[in-house]
Amino acid sequence: MSKDRILVTGGAGYIGSHTVAVLLDAEYEVLVLDNLSNSSFESLRRVEKICGRSLEFLCGDVRDSNLLNKIFNENDIKAVIHFAGLKSVGESVSNPLKYHQNNVEGSINLLRAMSDAGIRKFVFSSSATVYGDPKTVPIDELALVGDVTNPYGRTKLVVEQILGDVAMSDPRWQIAVLRYFNPVGAHESGLIGEDPQGLPNNLLPFISQVAVGRLEHLSVFGADYPTHDGTGVRDYIHVMDLAEGHLKALEALNRIEGAEVWNLGTGRGYSVIEVIRAFENASGKSVNYEIVGRRGGDIAECWANPTKAERELGWVATRDLDQMMRDCWRWQSAYPDGYGSE
Repeated sequence: MSKDRILVTGGAGYIGSHTVAVLLDAEYEVLVLDNLSNSSFESLRRVEKICGRSLEFLCGDVRDSNLLNKIFNENDIKAVIHFAGLKSVGESVSNPLKYHQNNVEGSINLLRAMSDAGIRKFVFSSSATVYGDPKTVPIDELALVGDVTNPYGRTKLVVEQILGDVAMSDPRWQIAVLRYFNPVGAHESGLIGEDPQGLPNNLLPFISQVAVGRLEHLSVFGADYPTHDGTGVRDYIHVMDLAEGHLKALEALNRIEGAEVWNLGTGRGYSVIEVIRAFENASGKSVNYEIVGRRGGDIAECWANPTKAERELGWVATRDLDQMMRDCWRWQSAYPDGYGSE
């Protein structure tokens, strides 16, 4: 017997599609809303193939109030997982108004429609960027936020603050805020993975596209950071561990009063050079890279203290760096042009 119907905004994207797969495997009914501006419906077709179950899809935007009201009026939605938004740090610096309109106004619109429909269970896709340049690592949920280094991170922080205000105004809201560290990897089937539009913004798709010959070389931004090899250190988490964290958060909503925050990370940091070497070992390919100057807004090191999620959600990341690299390569080598390979 199927469980509740869940609305997943941005469900055709990288993290969204993997989370939809986890939800379907857990017997939830899933309705995906996505405007396909930076994603592909092909990802959802493959999710159905992986899971052997169907989902519902609507092409639309969370800024469309009439559409949201129609969705909530015509479907018995029990909870919302909100991924929809723009995520390029660089683009957010050059076009901050676009990011605030999509990420902040879109979230407000969604929350208003949910409130009108009497739906108050909400899982929010946030980011470790809200911590800015941390004073110490590992970072726990009590670390200071607000010293954000780019507009993308600021939009996540603003939505977090709005969610806190909403929860304070009405105790019936049950909200899980998930602060991601650095998602990488792909589903173990190799059928779905990260497929950025245009030039990748993140390290792993850039590395893998160099390995398959789509890009000539990787630029490593800075080798003079105060880290063990001079390159930036980050907490890389397998996208399937991250997706499973959303399932745990969803199932914890009934126990939540107000808004709660959890880090989703592994608790271990790896440098850019270590990630390159691990990918070369997994793929058998040499990755051509060159050291260039630091990039504005980057920080030296950032990794999570994930013990709160383990204690309160019963969640822990189980997939190591080698598996992240193997799964990433399985996806990229099978589909060198992403969802456009077929």
